[in-house]
Amino acid sequence: MQKNYDYLVLGSGIAGLTFALQAAEYGSVAIVTKKNKAESNTNYAQGGIAVVASGEDSFEAHVQDTLSAGAGLCKEKIVRTIIEEGPKCVQELIDLGMKFSQRVVTEDRAKTRLRGVKYDLGREGGHSKRRILHSGDVTGREIESALLDAIAKNDKIQIFENHYVIDLITTQKLGYVEENACLGAYVYDQMHKRIVTFCAKTTLLATGGCGRVYLYTTNPDIATGDGIAMAHRAGAMISNMEFIQFHPTCLFHPQAKSFLISEAVRGEGGVLVDGHGKEFMQKYHPLKSLAPRDIVARAIDAEMKKTGAACLFLDITSKTPAFLKKRFPNIYETCLKYGIDMAKESIPVVPAAHYCCGGVATDVNGRTNIRNLLAVGEVASTGLHGANRLASNSLLEALVIAHRAAAFCSGHPSAHPRKKYSIPAWQSGDAHDADEMVIIHHNWDEIRRLMWDYVGIVRSTKRLQRAKARIINLQREIQEFYWDFKVNTDLLELRNIVTVAELIIDCALLRKESRGLHYTLDYPEKNDTQWVKDSILS
Repeated sequence: MQKNYDYLVLGSGIAGLTFALQAAEYGSVAIVTKKNKAESNTNYAQGGIAVVASGEDSFEAHVQDTLSAGAGLCKEKIVRTIIEEGPKCVQELIDLGMKFSQRVVTEDRAKTRLRGVKYDLGREGGHSKRRILHSGDVTGREIESALLDAIAKNDKIQIFENHYVIDLITTQKLGYVEENACLGAYVYDQMHKRIVTFCAKTTLLATGGCGRVYLYTTNPDIATGDGIAMAHRAGAMISNMEFIQFHPTCLFHPQAKSFLISEAVRGEGGVLVDGHGKEFMQKYHPLKSLAPRDIVARAIDAEMKKTGAACLFLDITSKTPAFLKKRFPNIYETCLKYGIDMAKESIPVVPAAHYCCGGVATDVNGRTNIRNLLAVGEVASTGLHGANRLASNSLLEALVIAHRAAAFCSGHPSAHPRKKYSIPAWQSGDAHDADEMVIIHHNWDEIRRLMWDYVGIVRSTKRLQRAKARIINLQREIQEFYWDFKVNTDLLELRNIVTVAELIIDCALLRKESRGLHYTLDYPEKNDTQWVKDSILS
């Protein structure tokens, strides 16, 4: 079965949905998502969108905060473009129906006006000013809802839920060697257990991150690095995969599944303490508990290893219950569900894999080195984040680059590939149904534990080399499994996370220094002579 559209969007977070709404002005759009349409990393974003919207703030201040967090690897021109175009794109999101928190909670709270409306601005680690537009502590969920409501009203957009992309279709894979162009994708329809060929003028990767490659992560189950892996297999340039951001404060509780305690809690006065209630961040950074995430995560990791503690604590008992219930309703209720009253006691926390600052290398319009293939959001590496993402810059990046990508497509229309190329249907050959699913589950667990132990917050060359040796063997096993058996979602995800794991390891082995989120015991200092450059894999 073949389906033809002008635009094929892979993923249904803020990047994919924003692009779809813009692109629908110029043609038909298919959105393919492997779960239900609301299941995305965006949906779980608690903090908000960092944007200059107050007279107390400035573009220059936001730029400098971003460059500082990025540890010398941000592309300044791209940083300025995204930050300066942010307010207009955020206003368009508000016009679609997004409702940011407006109530002023404290007297010293910065106020902002977008089209005459006062909004409450939060502050997070690494920011010199209050500039985080939020909707309580469920900002991502509200953004997702507003965008999906707008999508539902647009008859030029069709959403395919429970459809898992197997691989991109490119001219080089079909034997046309003059250039590499994307023609669409082969997609597994999970409900009907069939492969559908989606053919499009332009394909957008908006598949999110890869947190599930690690044992402990704040990411939902869908974050298996699918877009990065399939782009790599298609020949796309991959950049800076060594820079995996570990969120310092994931709720530590045996029954809590990777629940994130937002950085905004520290922004509102929460402090990190040890088991005796004593602060320790002053030993690691002048900003103490408001230091950038990489520093806070390493500090917590160091304190836990030094003391043997299973976790540390985040204390915001200085705030009233009324304040906490209003500002952090979801966090407050979730903690209470696990027997923790954050108004009266400290929250137990540990670091967890959170965000991938690398990804498919793109320009400021989302273009990759494969013609007609774009990438936007966490799957992409634009140069905004550099070696470390500034908190709440990710939703801003996705929003702005999605707008720019759609605008680029409108000005550079492509011919539909079905008019020029013969695209074959998917062939399963002699593959049969998998009868040993235990192998898939075992390999999945092994990869995630291997990455956590050897390619985590603190690394060494010896650990990375051991991880590489094992990943090569796992790649071989999984590839044999992939060719022998018919596809299913578990097998496809396993194939993707082992690919992403190898990309992370390879980039980490390339960088002979410590910078931003990449810290290695063998090269503990930054090397500005040789390593102010991206790690590129092709």
